[in-house]
Amino acid sequence: MDPAAPSREPLRQSPPDSRPSHRYKGLLRYPVLRQLLRFTGVGIICTASSLVLYALLRPVLGPQLANAAALIITSVMNTALNRRLTFKIAGSRKRLQDHLNGLIVIAVALLITGGSLGVLHAFRPDATVTEELWTTTLSGFLATAVRFTLLRHWIFRRARHV
Repeated sequence: MDPAAPSREPLRQSPPDSRPSHRYKGLLRYPVLRQLLRFTGVGIICTASSLVLYALLRPVLGPQLANAAALIITSVMNTALNRRLTFKIAGSRKRLQDHLNGLIVIAVALLITGGSLGVLHAFRPDATVTEELWTTTLSGFLATAVRFTLLRHWIFRRARHV
């Protein structure tokens, strides 16, 4: 067969590229870092909402119940935002299960932040609302790390690479 003659074999089509048409550069090429950035944005919104709710509810409910109410109210918003924005999950498939699991995760956060308030009041029974807010905010950082880990590796593991 003449090497210059065209081949009679049909051309094979390359499989379609399943990767997004745009490529991320630098550190953003790692899905976990993109998720952390989106998670941080959601966290800022939810933390601010939670702190406002806590400050409003604390005079009526006391520190522990105000903390619990603020966390439970904002956890529904947090799970919905993280589901859609952080992990790019749209649609109603498994939405209820995701929210129920989100409530379990928020219970862990409640143990961490509620425990920190308990420790604060054990050492400073007359703690001010400002001291309580600082305590829940700082312990919230640990709760946030735990929350991201549980969301990424348990609840939304089906979307870890977005």
